Amino acid sequence: MTNSILAAQQLAQDKINRELFVGNTPPGTSEMLLLQFFNAAMRRAKLCAPTASPIVQCRVNLKFAFVECASIDDANKCFNLSGIPFLGASLKVSRPSKYSGPFVQSKTWQQLTSQSLPAGIVDPNEDKLNRELFIGNTTPEMTGDMLTDFLGKSMEQVGLSIMPRNPINACRVNGKLAFIELRTMKEAENALNLNNIPYMDAMLRVGRPSKYTGPVSQHGNWEDILAKYMSGELTLPNGGSSGAAASGTTTQAVATSRVVELKNMLNMDDLQSDTDYDEVLEDTKDECSQFGSLKSVIIPRTGVGATKIFLEYVTKEDAGKAIAGLEGRTFDGRRVQAAYFPETKFAEKDYS
Repeated sequence: MTNSILAAQQLAQDKINRELFVGNTPPGTSEMLLLQFFNAAMRRAKLCAPTASPIVQCRVNLKFAFVECASIDDANKCFNLSGIPFLGASLKVSRPSKYSGPFVQSKTWQQLTSQSLPAGIVDPNEDKLNRELFIGNTTPEMTGDMLTDFLGKSMEQVGLSIMPRNPINACRVNGKLAFIELRTMKEAENALNLNNIPYMDAMLRVGRPSKYTGPVSQHGNWEDILAKYMSGELTLPNGGSSGAAASGTTTQAVATSRVVELKNMLNMDDLQSDTDYDEVLEDTKDECSQFGSLKSVIIPRTGVGATKIFLEYVTKEDAGKAIAGLEGRTFDGRRVQAAYFPETKFAEKDYS
């Protein structure tokens, strides 16, 4: 019996490792069309044999899809399709939230083929690139959690974060370097001021990754930030000043809550069909449960709350993680807004 359970668990994990999330799919995308398109693209880019069909299954939801590859190696190679133009959109290919395997280095479709996106199409990967920073000169003793905690707290202490809680969403470490993903583009720009910050007998280098092609922003080093603090130009947030002067942003006090309000993810067309509405509801529960324990998900179809999404978590900490993970993300070409929502209004079904 134990062997049977173990075998079933291994099969389930293997399926997760062979599955990929495909975001920014245009409305009306059929499963067969997307499956055939991905297989043709893999062959064209020589990521598989000329007659192979590495994508074996596809399921499409309202605005995203999941594809299942024949092998883990095929899934790793399929990562290179991220950014590929499809029916007037640029598809985003990434791991589903349940994936827990190793990080796999990949390119975008534009890097792989040396082709730029057609005019008018927004690259979903650009948002993440604009929020990612390179951390150099790390030591083997430094873990992702340690760097996230240290750098995040340093930003909060000197006012480089623009919202409550740690502004760093994720950190991956690879030898003597690491990459951190900030929750907003503004905080990524502010975090460049951490360059040359001392940590565990090392001077960390903070900069843009080589893939970054956006505008060059003016910034200083950690020494500059400390000099401003010592001269009185900058004070700690709990010392009578907001501390946000260094970033040029005013940080306002936000009342925490167990409820999160999401705006700019849906439009009224998404709410008309019962089938589409149910799919959106289930997909939202699945994706947003990665941040913590969800009690309920409410998506009003009428009234002042229509097109908003309300996430009720068990704890305020989980709600904070959801805001950090969702704020500023791009969904179907729109930038998501995530914020705490008063629990009393939520309980009274006042979604204004």
